[in-house]
Amino acid sequence: MSQLNKMKNTIKTYLLSTFLCFSFLSIWACSSDKEEEKQETVEVVGLYPSYNTNPIAADASGMSSTAAQLAAKIKLGWNIGNTLEATGGETAWGNPKVTKDLIDAVKANGFNAIRIPCSWNQYLENAATAKIKTEWLDRVKEVVQYCVDNHMYVVVNIHWDGGWLENNITEAKKVENNAKQKAFWEQIATHLRGFDEHLLFASANEPAVEDATQMAVLTSYHQTFIDAVRSTGGKNANRVLVIQGPTTDIEKTNKLMTTLPTDKVANKMMVEVHYYAPWNFGGLTKDESWGKMFYYWGANYHSTTDTERNATYGEEADLEKNFKLMKTQFVDKGIPVLLGEFGAIRRTTLTGDALTLHLASRAYYLKTVVKTAKANGLLPFYWDEGSIGNNGFGIFNRTNNTVFDTQVLTALKEGLQ
Repeated sequence: MSQLNKMKNTIKTYLLSTFLCFSFLSIWACSSDKEEEKQETVEVVGLYPSYNTNPIAADASGMSSTAAQLAAKIKLGWNIGNTLEATGGETAWGNPKVTKDLIDAVKANGFNAIRIPCSWNQYLENAATAKIKTEWLDRVKEVVQYCVDNHMYVVVNIHWDGGWLENNITEAKKVENNAKQKAFWEQIATHLRGFDEHLLFASANEPAVEDATQMAVLTSYHQTFIDAVRSTGGKNANRVLVIQGPTTDIEKTNKLMTTLPTDKVANKMMVEVHYYAPWNFGGLTKDESWGKMFYYWGANYHSTTDTERNATYGEEADLEKNFKLMKTQFVDKGIPVLLGEFGAIRRTTLTGDALTLHLASRAYYLKTVVKTAKANGLLPFYWDEGSIGNNGFGIFNRTNNTVFDTQVLTALKEGLQ
């Protein structure tokens, strides 16, 4: 009996030690897995430091309008193009620095909203930490203040910005770009947090997306933008935010933007698209294998002598069809659509009757875009890159803050009537 008990005790000891050994190994393995998971999370989330360093309580004062209510207040918008987004500095692309006098002139001539295309990546104090120079944040804030002082609505975005986001909407760049999107928007949102609902933030510019896979990545970029802005609190907790359709193309947006990112605040989101269609008329500067330049647009503005330059597609019916798509997809569901850019170049190498007809058809095009946009609930922001020469879009002469293109300015206003 004693020998049997010794054998039992030996077996118990063996089994216990084996159990403890396996338990230890299991705990170690589990701990190791968790450590790896933790490291992976740190790598993803902590690629850059958090810049949401002083979140504050939500402040709803001056932020009561829903996106739809705010949209009803935006009549006609204007872009400060080729300026604060210019590579090499604000004046690098030929425009003078933005002054309060310029913004005053824009307001005095019938615009009540301004879109400020902005670059950020070239203004980093430290690329390794994605820290934006305070001087640049202050400069953007100064220009926003010019607009808000005029009771204008203003949109601040991350524009092309070297293409780090909009040319890299891929799975391979998803983690890195979401980290930068988060870092940038935490800084931008915190620095501009004090403005009321006159200020809107826009996630990107013209994100290059061609298929559903890329669309899913773009949605993640937009989600990061929304979460970053909201996390800073204050008036940002209720600010209207703008997300861009794929390539800001209406047909692609209609096809691919079937789901939107989530926002914990209801009714504070807008969608953005752009319109230069048909490009043969809106922006093409030389004949291509796929098509020729159009000089004349609109049923009553075709040339009888220069017929090969008449628009052959993309005229009134197509314009109406496209804007109606956005109305049905978004506007009718309480999501306003920002027509963040639209325009058509001025072809002043033409002469005589050809020039007269071209300019008249261009004015009609712009009037019709504004009229059709307003009829379908889209908010038109004219693209003005400051050029008053051939192939330019400029309405204002920015050297003296006067109106250069009265014909276009009149057409835009007539579109509102």
